[in-house]
Amino acid sequence: MKLESIKAHEAIIRFSLDEMIILNNAFNEVCNGLDINEFSLRVGAEREEVEELLSAIGAIIDKINNK
Repeated sequence: MKLESIKAHEAIIRFSLDEMIILNNAFNEVCNGLDINEFSLRVGAEREEVEELLSAIGAIIDKINNK
């Protein structure tokens, strides 16, 4: 992981494929493998937001693997 830049409410971070797979697996486990009461309170985001992030990371991984 490499921090590229930081702005007021945004950071640009570069991840390796292996790091993206770790994030993908962690988000997948949180969304699909665990039964979390008060999901948004404990995770800090609504389940739908985390599922969208999971989907976006998965699409990036697929794109990299299909090159």
